[in-house]
Amino acid sequence: MIQRKEFDLHLEGLRQQLREMGEHVKAALQNAVSSLQNLNLEQAQEVVAKDAELNRMEEQVMELGSKLIVTQQPVAKDLRKIIVAFKISSDLERMGDLAVDIAKVTLRLEDQKLIKPLVDIPKMAGLVEKMVEDSLNSYLDENTDLAYKMAQDDDEVDHLYSQVLRDLYEMINKDSEQIHQALLLTLVGRYVERIGDHATNIGESTVYLVTGKRPDLNQ
Repeated sequence: MIQRKEFDLHLEGLRQQLREMGEHVKAALQNAVSSLQNLNLEQAQEVVAKDAELNRMEEQVMELGSKLIVTQQPVAKDLRKIIVAFKISSDLERMGDLAVDIAKVTLRLEDQKLIKPLVDIPKMAGLVEKMVEDSLNSYLDENTDLAYKMAQDDDEVDHLYSQVLRDLYEMINKDSEQIHQALLLTLVGRYVERIGDHATNIGESTVYLVTGKRPDLNQ
């Protein structure tokens, strides 16, 4: 069985890996939405290509955490730390997939012009990017107050998403020829909203880590 000091060093390695995954996700979301705003195909392709790096980081978290469980046989909060690392890495990997989905919409719009300047979707993305940052900080600092704030932020994102849907449906009603792109932009709004949901999941994981109980912040 490995010594406590070495165990703590490995736990810190997990935390560092999750921190790096969070930075990757924030950049992927920012670049994906920027690629859509500017219909920048090269930027979109870069988001897609870099997703493999995020997948690799998730695999490293799983490998290290599994090794710790086998060698250290942790219990109580030590075990929760590893379980939570698994859950957070999964949420972050899924966020990266959703950023890729946004970039792929940009690629599908090749040779088209946007039917309207994007306003609410970038605003949503800015809020969600901050949620990703706050949710990781809540985990790293074991700050349950910041974790619970995710529910309030998620409500704001949901409100903006509803506005996106209303605007696009109104546009479709006025000009049915715009339906294809409008539906694609509706999907983008959904992808951004889902990233926010995963950030809220990280808040839930933080509360579970600290208290041993998992709240439902996605209500």
